[in-house]
Amino acid sequence: MRHLVVNLFSALTPMRMPAWVAEQLVDRAPPGWQVTVVRPPAASDEDAPSAAEQTRAAIANAEAYYGFEVTPELLQAGPHLRWVHSAAAGVSEAVTTMLRARRHVEPVIHFTNSAGNFSETMGDTVLAGVLHFVRALDVCVRQQAAGMWQRGSFAAGPTAGRELDEYRVLVIGAGGIGSAAARRFSRLGCPVVGVRRRPELGVPAGCDRVVGVAELDAELPSADVVVLAAPFTDQTKTLLDGRRLALLPADAIVVNVARGGLVDEEALLEALDAGRLRGAVLDVFQTEPLPSMSPFWQHPRVLVLPHVSGVSPHRHWVRTLSLFEDNWRRWVAGAPLRNVVDLDAGY
Repeated sequence: MRHLVVNLFSALTPMRMPAWVAEQLVDRAPPGWQVTVVRPPAASDEDAPSAAEQTRAAIANAEAYYGFEVTPELLQAGPHLRWVHSAAAGVSEAVTTMLRARRHVEPVIHFTNSAGNFSETMGDTVLAGVLHFVRALDVCVRQQAAGMWQRGSFAAGPTAGRELDEYRVLVIGAGGIGSAAARRFSRLGCPVVGVRRRPELGVPAGCDRVVGVAELDAELPSADVVVLAAPFTDQTKTLLDGRRLALLPADAIVVNVARGGLVDEEALLEALDAGRLRGAVLDVFQTEPLPSMSPFWQHPRVLVLPHVSGVSPHRHWVRTLSLFEDNWRRWVAGAPLRNVVDLDAGY
C-alpha cells in the first residue's frame, strides 16, 4: 500500500483546509493508495516550526506528503519520502539547502510547491492597495475617523487624487504573482515594466517589456509604483535598500507582497517620514506578527495587511486541489510533475 500524508489543517483560520478537501482527497485516491489526514494545527508558511508528533509519526512510512510545515526536520522524519508537495508558494532556504545536499542520495525527494495558486487573489490585493493611495482613500479613512468633512486635500499636494493610468508600474518578480498584478494595471491603462532573473524567458502577460535585475537601477527613477513579488533568496535579500528607494520619483508607492526581507524597513520608514514616498502597502514584514510597537502600525503613509494578500477561502482551495490532484496523477503515471522547485534558484 502506497501512503500519502496530508497536513493542511492550518492554525490560521483563513488558510485552514475545509472538510470537503480532505474528503475529496480520500475519495479520489488512486488504487493502492492510503491517505492519512493529520489533524494537529499546522503553521501555514514555509518557515514553520517543528511539526506535531502525530505528523512526524504519520510520515515515517509515507511515500508522499502534501501540506504545510515543510522543514528539514519533517523531511528527516520521512525516510521513505519520494515526493513532497508544499501547500505554500514560497520555499524555505533551509529546505532547498538540505535537498541540494542530498539530491543524489536515495531515495531522491521530488519537491513541488503551490506557486501560482495565490496569484489572482494577490493581484487583486496589489491593485486595491495602490488605489488606496492613488485615490487618497487613506485621507478619507482618517477624516472619517475624525468626523471631518474636508475637501481641500484632494485638489493639491501629494494626496491630490490622480487617475491610475498616469502611474508607471515596475513589477519586480514577474512570475505568477507579478504577472497577475501586471495584467490588472495594464488593463487599466498603466505602462508596466517587469523585472525578472531571466529576461530571456520573454515578456510576461501584462508587461510592456521586461528587463533583468542588472537594469533595475535604471528603471526605478521612472517607477511611480514598485511592486515586490520576487522570491526571497540570497540575491533578493534587501533588494530595495535605501540607495534604491532614493532613486524613486517623488510620491512613489511601494507595495510588498513577497517577503519582508526584500526591503530595508528602516530605510523605507526614513523615506516615508521624510515625505519622499506617497505610501507603502505592506503585507509582509521582517518580523511577523508585526510587533505592537512597530512604527508601521500608526504611520499615516502605510497600509498594513496581516499577511493575507493571498487569502481566498473557497477559490484558493479549488485551485490548489486541482494542481495537487493533477500532480498526483502524474506521479502515479511516472509523468513530469508541475511546479517543480528549482533547488539552485531557491524557488
